[in-house]
Amino acid sequence: MSIVVRTLSEQVFEIIRERVITGMLPRNVPIRQDALANELGVSKIPLREALARLEQEGLLTSQANRGYFVRPMSTAEAEELFELRLLLEPPAAALGAANADENDRAATLEAFEALDSAASNNLASVASCNRTFHTALVRPSGRVLTTQLVERLTVLSERYVIAHLKPAGREHRAHLEHRDLLDAWLAGDGATVERLLAAHIQATLDDLRAEFGTEPAG
Repeated sequence: MSIVVRTLSEQVFEIIRERVITGMLPRNVPIRQDALANELGVSKIPLREALARLEQEGLLTSQANRGYFVRPMSTAEAEELFELRLLLEPPAAALGAANADENDRAATLEAFEALDSAASNNLASVASCNRTFHTALVRPSGRVLTTQLVERLTVLSERYVIAHLKPAGREHRAHLEHRDLLDAWLAGDGATVERLLAAHIQATLDDLRAEFGTEPAG
């Protein structure tokens, strides 16, 4: 049995990250650090550590003498993120399916089940579970740099995934697409995995294009 001990900074990081991803923090005003620290019952030290880490993840931006702001979403960023994912993920997941051992299959099935369970709880959990599932498909490829890049891209995609899933019906469609993808991956059918994953990512991008139009999303 392993015991995972999270530092106070990590706990604060997770709370603020969830608020950013779900849109609870306003995007056009500086984050009120005093009020947030008081609300969370922490000092400014773990709060600043968490904010700095969120800036490194690309969710926040800082301005001299003004503090931290939620980084705005944009159509241009969505295009770039999902086009990069289209280039990297499908072939890497196909290779992952070919190379996966029993432990890899068990971990990916567990990630899918966690994602399925999170769908009935809250969108922030869905976003992080979605990232874990997509990364699990790629990790057995043995391409460490590609896996790291995919994980980074899925982190940056999370707010867009949330925006994509909000309209009624899309969550069910995503579940079915993930289920078909998982079945092909567990069967080691790399060609089908590559085709299904490319279609899945492209469909999300198409939905975002329709949703955001030509105006910034944030």
